[in-house]
Amino acid sequence: MTRLTDFQSYADAQKHFSRDALWALFDGSRQTFNIAHECVDRHVGTGGVAVRVAHSDGRDELIRFDELAKLSSQFAHLLQAKGIGKGDRIAVMLEPSLAFYVALFGAIKMGAVAVPMFTLFGPEGIRLRADDCKPRLIFTNAEKKNDADEAGNLDVVVADDAFIKSLADFPDHFDCDTAGDDLAVLQYTSGTTRLLPAAVKHTHRSLVTLMVAALYATGIRPGDRFFCPSSPAWGHGLWHGTLAPLALGVSTGTFSGKFDAVRLLKALQDYKITNMSAAATHYRMMRNTGQAENFTYAIEKLSFTGEPIDSESARYIENLFGTKVCSMYGTTEIGVILANYPGAPDFDVREGSMGKAVPGVEVEVQDAEGNLAKPNVNGELMVRKQGEWFPTKDLARIDADGYFYHAGRADDVIISAGWTMSAVEIEDAILKHPKVAEAAAIGVPDKVRGQVVKAFIVLKDSFEDGLTEEIQDLVRTNLSRHEYPRHVDYVTDLPKTPAGKVNRKTLRDQEAKQGTAA
Repeated sequence: MTRLTDFQSYADAQKHFSRDALWALFDGSRQTFNIAHECVDRHVGTGGVAVRVAHSDGRDELIRFDELAKLSSQFAHLLQAKGIGKGDRIAVMLEPSLAFYVALFGAIKMGAVAVPMFTLFGPEGIRLRADDCKPRLIFTNAEKKNDADEAGNLDVVVADDAFIKSLADFPDHFDCDTAGDDLAVLQYTSGTTRLLPAAVKHTHRSLVTLMVAALYATGIRPGDRFFCPSSPAWGHGLWHGTLAPLALGVSTGTFSGKFDAVRLLKALQDYKITNMSAAATHYRMMRNTGQAENFTYAIEKLSFTGEPIDSESARYIENLFGTKVCSMYGTTEIGVILANYPGAPDFDVREGSMGKAVPGVEVEVQDAEGNLAKPNVNGELMVRKQGEWFPTKDLARIDADGYFYHAGRADDVIISAGWTMSAVEIEDAILKHPKVAEAAAIGVPDKVRGQVVKAFIVLKDSFEDGLTEEIQDLVRTNLSRHEYPRHVDYVTDLPKTPAGKVNRKTLRDQEAKQGTAA
């Protein structure tokens, strides 16, 4: 029987895609379905590697499907012995490691709801999420135990080597008993304020929907050696970087500990990675090391998400790896809706484009009145769900050939003297300067123009006289004479969300406070 994974081309994606064909990739049905079985247990006996972990201290950790299936089953029995029932929340605050994957899949396997938590959360961040989801247990390491204890009223378990060894007391097989509509994962988005960000509920059948992104946004196919350096505490690292490849029996890789771009490059070489999906920030950091050419690569497919990648970094990555880096666009709430179909020989990946809609999804750019925007005119990106248009809160435009282009978040638009400007486009122009490592642009109040552009710039080297004027002229030349930063601050780093995106909201808030104080 021909499966969706047997097709590579864009034309075949449009011709052969169907929901039934997605379900045919799995063992389960709409009535009986379990993520842990699909991602781990059904690949037992293949001898395959499930996960390769590149630790920041230089260690490499290799986890096979057989080992993970056995230990996650024992973990599921442990939970039952502790009185955990189906639907109970189990928080997992661990760096990628054997313990993390055992806890994640063990909880899901027995019918509990896994709640991944970012390891850099302090007591307040933990408390906010724990008060919301009320986990029966939280699994973490010895280093984070005090923070978890400080959060209050939590049953904290240290998942160290001794804990893993203790699982040997439990049976090494577990019969899954969950339905497709049962809740499997509760995931908090990477919020940018101290207020609790939204918790997105994922059922077991969410794995089926995820395959659209796996097939057409990251281009995963059997035989790939995949890698995603994003933390599995966030949507990209968990769903696209972990669950998607494992569900297809594809070995995945990830990064554990404080991120180091050179360590990542070495892992890509040593693991012979053929397919990588990362954040735009990861690619910029690889470029900025100055050491990327010191390694050899087997890369065939590349994708990125989270925010647009600047054109200079995109060209650098293409020259380095010999293939274009493909945008994938979506959110935790709506999934991936636009992609550049990595690996498709008949799809033209256009510079700066988010690609075209994935099969089975309707996407439009609409004007302020809700009408279809004309080609190359900015409007709000909308996706059709259950018969209604749903706003993404992003601006975009579409060209005459149906390619979509990101124009920034709706709240990242800068309006100056009646001109509407995109922070993303201004940043891209600034990043063309060879001395600029990172850049962020926001609008700040101006008595005459309403708003003007202010840029925050991280330099590769020290500041030199005349640099600000060079950057301003560069933006004028690449965009238009009014779209340049009238104010420039040179900073040592830019604020980022936990998921690695540049946090313009923090910059706007800082400017507002300074304005109030003044």
